[in-house]
Amino acid sequence: MVDPYYAFGFIICSILTILAFYNFLFSKNNHSDATTSTITENITTATGQCRSFNPNGDVDIIIVGAGVAGSALAYTLGKDGRRVLVIERDLNEPDRIVGELLQPGGYLKLIELGLEDCVEKIDAQQVFGYALFKDGKHTRLSYPLEKFHSDIAGRSFHNGRFIQRMREKAASLPNVQLEQGTVTSLLEENGTIKGVQYKTKDAQELSACAPLTIVCDGCFSNLRRSLCNPKVEVPSCFVGLVLENCELPCANHGHVILGDPSPVLFYPISSTEVRCLVDVPGQKVPSISNGEMAKYLKTVVAPQVPPEIHDSFIAAVDKGNIRTMPNRSMPAAPYPTPGALLMGDAFNMRHPLTGGGMTVALSDIVVLRNLLKPLHDLTDAPSLCKYLESFYTLRKPVASTINTLAGALYKVFCASPDPARKEMRQACFDYLSLGGLFSEGPVSLLSGLNPRPLSLVLHFFAVAIYGVGRLLLPFPSPKRLWIGIRLISSASGIILPIIKAEGVRQMFFPATVPAYYRAPPAT
Repeated sequence: MVDPYYAFGFIICSILTILAFYNFLFSKNNHSDATTSTITENITTATGQCRSFNPNGDVDIIIVGAGVAGSALAYTLGKDGRRVLVIERDLNEPDRIVGELLQPGGYLKLIELGLEDCVEKIDAQQVFGYALFKDGKHTRLSYPLEKFHSDIAGRSFHNGRFIQRMREKAASLPNVQLEQGTVTSLLEENGTIKGVQYKTKDAQELSACAPLTIVCDGCFSNLRRSLCNPKVEVPSCFVGLVLENCELPCANHGHVILGDPSPVLFYPISSTEVRCLVDVPGQKVPSISNGEMAKYLKTVVAPQVPPEIHDSFIAAVDKGNIRTMPNRSMPAAPYPTPGALLMGDAFNMRHPLTGGGMTVALSDIVVLRNLLKPLHDLTDAPSLCKYLESFYTLRKPVASTINTLAGALYKVFCASPDPARKEMRQACFDYLSLGGLFSEGPVSLLSGLNPRPLSLVLHFFAVAIYGVGRLLLPFPSPKRLWIGIRLISSASGIILPIIKAEGVRQMFFPATVPAYYRAPPAT
């Protein structure tokens, strides 16, 4: 008879061996790709051959929106010699409660784009990992940064300060123009987008034309419907607070409390402030105006907060500066349209629990920049559209890994009366608490340092198998066996629909997609 401990250990070891081989194989490819990208950038920038010829106007590219994606994209394309017009509804400093945590993988992309100085002079804080809390216990999960320069880490900050720094950087280029105005519609002619119609801050109705229009107008985009099939879901809302002069239990770490009914997040946004985000499932939240929200935070959330920050949490609630925001998710489902492209939250969203949105946006910009670099003329809209279909495939490894992880982790971290879901949640906490490869692998996925979809799936089901093994050892019972079966079923029900929405072929077999090999159009 086979020893059950041996059998379970063999399964886990087999999974970890596959993971180790997979990561080794692709880490070599990563190194090669990064080297090639850097060389290309230096040659193109030095020769200055990346300026488009547009006989019908003086703008090569219009960018709608100057948030994180729009500002970074404007600087990147402007640095490559493109003439860029950015139209932003409000150029004043934004005040948001999300978009405040940049993962290390995103910071590496920021460096690749030459924007790393945008996290300077805004009191940004380095983030080295996460602390996970559950039922009075906690575990620390550090980013695997040993192979990187000491400056490489996550960054947390006030979102508005970061955006203003990037806007200033983009506007410093003579060929980039930022204009305040509200884009009301896209200008279309015979199926091709020719530019935009917009209203200035003085209420003037104007139009602007360019060979390529890139829409980056955020999660509330009013232009995306003609460019994609928007299937927006709102699984929950965030309730935002700022704790002042508060020391977190684990300095320079994000804190995730696996609370009931759903997670609570804490992370520093300056040297004196800590952001708290309380997740409230569903689309309705307690009323702020009549005091229901304050009561909910004090009676339901506060008892689950670590004692070190309990008093600061209560003080922040009493101060009354409570804000809410719906958490949206939307898989990328573009309609390839000549003359136009979607990017940022207007194009693709995921639950903000894992703080991966900016990493995806910056990674997308790197992909688009590399695709556009060989092109001198953008005026052949049909050929350009055909060529840029490769963008949707090339972005998938990073985007689909972060999107899938965000959706899956949120569902696992939420409390549930279902015994199988309870076991999955506990198994996830205990699996990460094992340390070593058990925590390093998932955290490298979360941080954007190892965006490998297969690695994500293997770790996710390793957690499920770990949970089943704990149920069946040392002696399985019919009840435990049934819960174990339902645990595997529940895990499959969580992750497989997300993978389906992302696209199985593009996610796991991108090299089989014809657009993957698309060559630049002749110019």
